[in-house]
Amino acid sequence: MDNQRIEAMRAGGKILGRILSELKSYVQAGMNEKDIDKWVESKILKYGAEVAYYEPTTNFPGAICISVNDELIHGIPEDNILQDGDKVSFDLSIKYHNYYVDSAFTMVIGGEKGALKHLLSYTESALAEGIATVRAGVKLGDVGYAIEKVLEKGKLGIIRNYVGHGIGSEIHMPPDVPNYGQRGHGLKLKAGDTICIEPMASLGKPDTFISDDGWTVCLKDGSIGAHFEHTILVTDDGCEILTLN
Repeated sequence: MDNQRIEAMRAGGKILGRILSELKSYVQAGMNEKDIDKWVESKILKYGAEVAYYEPTTNFPGAICISVNDELIHGIPEDNILQDGDKVSFDLSIKYHNYYVDSAFTMVIGGEKGALKHLLSYTESALAEGIATVRAGVKLGDVGYAIEKVLEKGKLGIIRNYVGHGIGSEIHMPPDVPNYGQRGHGLKLKAGDTICIEPMASLGKPDTFISDDGWTVCLKDGSIGAHFEHTILVTDDGCEILTLN
C-alpha cells in the first residue's frame, strides 16, 4: 500500500466528514445557497484543506455542489433561498496534502417525511450495502449488484449514466463504480484501492439532462433525486470509510 497517499486521504477524509456533519446541522430554511457555499469554503480553509472544485482541471463555480429538488447532482450554488420541504443534496470534494477525498449526502429542509423519507432511506441504505460488500478480491459487479438490489426493493429509479469512481491523486480516476451490476463481473478490488461509492436514485424515472448552466444534472420528469457518497479504502478483510467525521 502507498502509505503516504492513504494517510493523507485518511486525514483529509476526517476533515471532509467533519465539514459535512457540521453542514447538516447548520443548514435551515431561509438560507441562501451562495451563503452556504461561502460557509463551506471558510470551513475547508479553516481546517487546513484546499477547495478542490476551484482547480483548473474541474473549474466548478462553487466550493460545493448544491442540488435542490429535481436537480440530481452538480448543482451550482445560486441566489436561491432554501424552503421547508426542499430536498437538498450536498456533494463536496476537498484536497489535502495533494490527495482528494469526496463525499455527499441528501437531506430535506425541515425534516423528512412520506415519499422523500422513503427515497433518502433506501438510497442511503444502498450505499451502506455497497460498502458492506467491499473487500480485497471482490469484483465491482458484486458491489453494484448489492446497491441495485436495495434500490429495486425501494422501487426507485436507478441512475445509470452517472457512477462512482476511483480517487486519489485526482478527483475522478479509473475505475468506474456503477450502482448496478452482475455478481462475479467487473474489476477485482485489491487492498489499498481507494474508490467512491455513490448511489443516486429518483422517485420517478432515472432519465437526466444537463441544464443550460452546463453543470447541473436534472431529472427529465421533474421528480426528486437523492445522492449519498463516501470515499472507501479497500482492505484485505473489508474496507475503511475514510470520509466519516
